[in-house]
Amino acid sequence: MTEQGKRLFCFGLGYSASKLALSLIAEGWSVAGTCRSDQRCDELSALGIDAEIFDGSAILPNLDMHLSSASHVLSSIPPPRKSSIEVDIDPVIDFYGKALIANQNIQWVGYLSTTGVYGDARGGTVDEGSPINPSSERSCMRAAAEAGWLSMNAHVFRLAGIYGPGRNVLDKARDGKARRIDKPGHKFSRIHVDDIVATVRASMNQPNPGAVYNVCDDEPASPAVVSEFAYYLLGMEPPRIIAFQDAAKKMSPMGLSFWQDNRLVDNRRIKEELGVKLSYPDFRKGLKAIFDGRG
Repeated sequence: MTEQGKRLFCFGLGYSASKLALSLIAEGWSVAGTCRSDQRCDELSALGIDAEIFDGSAILPNLDMHLSSASHVLSSIPPPRKSSIEVDIDPVIDFYGKALIANQNIQWVGYLSTTGVYGDARGGTVDEGSPINPSSERSCMRAAAEAGWLSMNAHVFRLAGIYGPGRNVLDKARDGKARRIDKPGHKFSRIHVDDIVATVRASMNQPNPGAVYNVCDDEPASPAVVSEFAYYLLGMEPPRIIAFQDAAKKMSPMGLSFWQDNRLVDNRRIKEELGVKLSYPDFRKGLKAIFDGRG
């Protein structure tokens, strides 16, 4: 079954957005978008995706043509660091926000955000109605960008930690880089990239402009437990557990920032409103599928 006339334009054809693009192409959609290098453009072209380079610093002369024919638009571009490109809110909104609002052909607009906008809940549960309380500069900028997209009635997807083929703890374990860090009571939520694709596609089929969705699996877990399972699958002896206070001494500021927030994320809305049935409801099923070459 094909989708004649359906065309996705994606700002930022990264890991998750590329997976979405390929799933749509397989069903007859056409896809165009942006990337950050000539090499990446060539890779995407080989997959049937028309790509233009966009670094967020200036408008692209050829982009209006692509946008005018798009039926669906997704942005997965994070806000830049303050020290790099100067933008008011978000590079896409700054350069193309007015064009997107004026385009009557667009049926759906989406933005990939992060659960980091909730900040630290001290181990408590957050849902889509919880206050936005970012605790880092990066998360503050993300929250501002998200607010900009919501003002344009975009669908916002707050993603937990993303993993999938080519981006998972199994690869780190094989390379000897997966550590088992213990911070009692601290858990992280995760989401397999295939379940991100399924959620975004469910939203495309049931538009609800301005809606916000938490996208995560059913079982938050400590990184130490996840790493241990990866080593088990590989038949390797796991490394010793390192106390967080010891590991923190060697972490970069970016690495430390991931540990400063502790929250559990409620994912009921994607199930109840969008009818999403997670293919990988916990990290064990997701990692086992990757290990078996299936996911």
